[in-house]
Amino acid sequence: MAARIRKGDTVLVTTGRSKGQRGEVMQVFPKDNRAVVQGVNVATHHEKPTSMGQPGGIQRREATIHMSNLKLVDPTSDKPTKVGFRVLEDGRKVRVAKATGQVIEG
Repeated sequence: MAARIRKGDTVLVTTGRSKGQRGEVMQVFPKDNRAVVQGVNVATHHEKPTSMGQPGGIQRREATIHMSNLKLVDPTSDKPTKVGFRVLEDGRKVRVAKATGQVIEG
């Protein structure tokens, strides 16, 4: 199945404690249907100091979020939209914004 959300896309979170936040997708895990979005779903991790000189402390990192809780932001209208697919005349399969019908590059 083709990826509706890819690395580098701007997405809007639709549910959860980060609802309404926008961010760029940094990493995608297609087998798990999850993605890491910059600045969204931030979790705190307590880390011990290591013998290699790494200091310990509380680290804040983005946790994964399920893809069903994300909506792609249309680059032309800057509004969230569903994603569809279309095959062009030259045989390429491209992503299309359902709201505007524009091809999504990337």
